[in-house]
Amino acid sequence: MDIHWRNTQKPARFFMFDARAFFAILLCLVHARLWTFTIALMVIVVFGALERRGLTFSAALRAFRSWAVGAKRPANSRRARRRWTDYS
Repeated sequence: MDIHWRNTQKPARFFMFDARAFFAILLCLVHARLWTFTIALMVIVVFGALERRGLTFSAALRAFRSWAVGAKRPANSRRARRRWTDYS
């Protein structure tokens, strides 16, 4: 058998797409309208574009969060910083 523990991290596939894209297809099958078909098609295109860049969906979310936060990441928020207090 070609099943090994390292294969557990591989993303699930549904035919040639990521399995998470199947939820949009399932929505399209359950609620057959033009807008659900359009959403399903857009989701498949986004997942395909992410795969071309070598990213899984979760890795793309982490990259987007890193980009949105920016380079400067203070340890404490401005609201959580303590103010200098003079007790004299």
